[in-house]
Amino acid sequence: MAVPKRRTSTTRKNKRRTHFKLQVPGMVKCESCGEYKLAHRVCPECGSYKGEEVVEK
Repeated sequence: MAVPKRRTSTTRKNKRRTHFKLQVPGMVKCESCGEYKLAHRVCPECGSYKGEEVVEK
């Protein structure tokens, strides 16, 4: 069984973990109502997608 000979230093550990973080979702303004929504999804406020009403409210 492979066992590390030396303890992993804090610097080396942190370099490995540089990409381990939370990401902010891609929010864009709705063309119809101006509310923020997730990109490439129907607006939950007005039910429109790409300027057309898809879901009736």
